[in-house]
Amino acid sequence: MKISHIEHLGIAVKSIEAALPYYEKVLGLKCYNIETVEDQKVRTAFLKVGDVKLELLEPTSPESTIAKFIEKKGQGIHHLAFAVEDGVQNALNEMEANEIRLIDKAPRGGAEGLHIAFLHPKSTQGILTELCEK
Repeated sequence: MKISHIEHLGIAVKSIEAALPYYEKVLGLKCYNIETVEDQKVRTAFLKVGDVKLELLEPTSPESTIAKFIEKKGQGIHHLAFAVEDGVQNALNEMEANEIRLIDKAPRGGAEGLHIAFLHPKSTQGILTELCEK
């Protein structure tokens, strides 16, 4: 697997509207995209810091993984996403061969048209890890 860069940091928030003033007015960043990913029950907002994106994740349902995360741990960093050059499925195959526990056995659609898959934090030093490709 070849990682090209950090694609984004996922940050769980209760409300994008409540969180954006901090990122835009205090930190001086600019939100450039807000979208809903229906199958993941999440609304996302993207901001850039240099070449790295911040993805604010707002739950759209109490059953979403983001709602459960916030209920259990509060708002904050949810996951770290890496861009992979040789495809998410190839990366998943390599991770599985290295006995890394997979959350997703195959890539699925994510925000901004990316193909994504998650690795379980119990196998990744406690960090929920997302693999992404355009």
